[in-house]
Amino acid sequence: MNKVTVDYQIAEGIESAPEESIIVTAVNAVADILALDKPLEMTVRVVGDKEAAQLNHQFREKDYPTNVLSFPFESPVELPVQLLGDLVICQSVVEREAKEQHKSSIAHWTHMVIHGTLHLLGYDHIQEEDAVEMETLEQKIMTSLDYPDPYEITSNTEQTL
Repeated sequence: MNKVTVDYQIAEGIESAPEESIIVTAVNAVADILALDKPLEMTVRVVGDKEAAQLNHQFREKDYPTNVLSFPFESPVELPVQLLGDLVICQSVVEREAKEQHKSSIAHWTHMVIHGTLHLLGYDHIQEEDAVEMETLEQKIMTSLDYPDPYEITSNTEQTL
């Protein structure tokens, strides 16, 4: 049973993105490993360079597109719906990074979804000990999905979506 409901969006002009099932599987693997016991909802949006750069500038004051942006939902009042928030993933950055790092596209997409979902759940990598905790979780979740360690540089050839 899916613990997290995902609203999967692909921006206009994006010609290649993972199947929705890949995204949902990654998100629910996070919920399984963390033993989350309540249903949650989130949005995952795949965008191009322009939208990613605009959002990165607006919310992080960085003038370039980045691989994944996490926007945790913060409600001023208690709601019956458990919204985690939104992930925005830049298609060209993720695919470029996968190629540069000699990783399969699907493995890198999965890693970015896991990484972003952990951010929505309050994990970060600002302090060294927090980074170690988050990376260890990412490795465990990726392994549970039969993907290689995302922090190990490999010489695998890129796989197609």
